[in-house]
Amino acid sequence: MRRALALAARGRGTTQPNPTVGAVIVRAGRIVGEGFHRKAGEAHAEINALEALRGSGRGTTIYVTLEPCDHTGRTPPCTATLLKARPARVVIGCRDPNPIVNGRGIRRLRRAGIQVDVGCLEEKCQAAIRAYATWVRERRPLVTLKAAATLDGFIAEAGARKRRGPVWITGPAARRAAHELRAGHDAILVGAGTVRADDPRLTVRLPGRRQARPPLRVVLKGRHALPEQARVLDGAAPTLIIHAPRGRIAPARALAQLAARGIQSVLIEGGAGVAGAFIAAGLVDRVAFFLAPKLLGGGLAIATGAGLTVARALPLKGLHVRAVGPDLLLTAEVDRPRNPRTGSEPPAMRSDGRSPSSQDANRL
Repeated sequence: MRRALALAARGRGTTQPNPTVGAVIVRAGRIVGEGFHRKAGEAHAEINALEALRGSGRGTTIYVTLEPCDHTGRTPPCTATLLKARPARVVIGCRDPNPIVNGRGIRRLRRAGIQVDVGCLEEKCQAAIRAYATWVRERRPLVTLKAAATLDGFIAEAGARKRRGPVWITGPAARRAAHELRAGHDAILVGAGTVRADDPRLTVRLPGRRQARPPLRVVLKGRHALPEQARVLDGAAPTLIIHAPRGRIAPARALAQLAARGIQSVLIEGGAGVAGAFIAAGLVDRVAFFLAPKLLGGGLAIATGAGLTVARALPLKGLHVRAVGPDLLLTAEVDRPRNPRTGSEPPAMRSDGRSPSSQDANRL
């Protein structure tokens, strides 16, 4: 299953709206076939693994990170192909959260007499599809709040700057790690104030790496126009401008628009007002704060405007800190109570319109 997870990661960034999935076939304790889902509309992981298999699938054990699908989209159901291959056992990392799949593939295989075991490295398999699961269950992308700040929590000096452009708080190693973080998301979101102050490119710039699908650049724009020469408008990557009604940031509305486009994960990079709005709306799933060993003593905080009480503050769990050059990277998850019946987190927002899970979230 660890090998299947490593294979699944190869499809990251190219499988949307489908999840990443890996599969490994074992005979007599040896791997004899493996595959992963490369792109929506193409063969799924199990099919690619069977095509790579030399000889019959009869009597083998197939490890797959996600429950095989049992419906027809742009490809036939994986369960039909598995039944023809006749493995002795199928080991599944986790169930598919999509209601048109969840449990159906498992039941069909078991009815055919195949041994099916579910839950091998389940937490890791669920983590691999977390953005997809959030998109299906909550009709929105998974949201990561990222910031680069001084150790006392400031992202910029107080007052307006005379010149546009970025002011680096953290060092080169932290900035490389931030680009890795960008590469792992479908979209990067900022407010228009950040565009006017910093003129960011919001692209992934990692030496020696070309990304098949660059993240969508998203700008929340209020009443004021963006500079005509802003680098987010340079055509280096796709850009979406979301106009905020009456100049106020509407996080749920913005996420609903992104979900409708098939965006399953978004990285919020600023500014403080945007961060505060998403915190106030309860629409942050995890945080990634780069902290420099500096004290500014005042200035612009990581987030402003939320005005939550201590009792209503979003609790964090899974706190992890690591050194990135001279700086620190602090990551954590927002701790939401889970539904005792389903084990899933309750939706953090409601939005009208067609649910992605009804059609778009099919493993096509």
